[in-house]
Formats: sequence, structure tokens, C-alpha cells
Amino acid sequence: MRLCKVIGTVTLNKCDPSLTGARWKVVVPLTAAELVSGADGGAEPYVVYDEIGCGTGDLVAVSEGAEAAAPFAPDVKPIDGYVAAIMDCVDIRCDSYGKPVN
Repeated sequence: MRLCKVIGTVTLNKCDPSLTGARWKVVVPLTAAELVSGADGGAEPYVVYDEIGCGTGDLVAVSEGAEAAAPFAPDVKPIDGYVAAIMDCVDIRCDSYGKPVN
């Protein structure tokens, strides 16, 4: 699972009928250092499936791969990324230099 920032919404012309009732969001993954500093993510953005109603600027937890389709079992949905949670806050432990520690 990754923490990502929502940076936009995708508008579809057509979609698979099994995917109605949700939205597609564009997210960018954040590293621990980017979370601490508040910087925008430097990684490549990607599109995820959102049923819980996140908005632009929200911090979200995204499950990917086979785990992204797991909430729909036994139904099959053609998705690779799923918004699993909207984060209110994230507590990151840092050393005395401001670097994240495990």
C-alpha cells in the first residue's frame, strides 16, 4: 500500500459496466521525505479507482495489483489501483536531522 496525493480526476467517455458508480482519480505517490517536508510527489502520477469520495489535494492510501481487486471478490473488476482510505493525518518518526526513520 502506498500513500499518495490526489492531483486530479479522470473523465471517461466509456467504461466497463462493472465500474459504474465510482470515479477515477489521478494520484502521485509520496516518499516519507516528501510527507515530512510537505513537498509534492516527484514520482510518475497514475490513475486509481475511487469509491469513497476523495478530492483533489487529499492524502490517500492506495492498494495496488491483485490487492486492488480484492474488495470486489468474487466479482472481477479490471483495476490495478484502488483508494482504500482517506488519511486525516500521518505520524512519521524522524531523526534529529529531519530524516524519516523506521
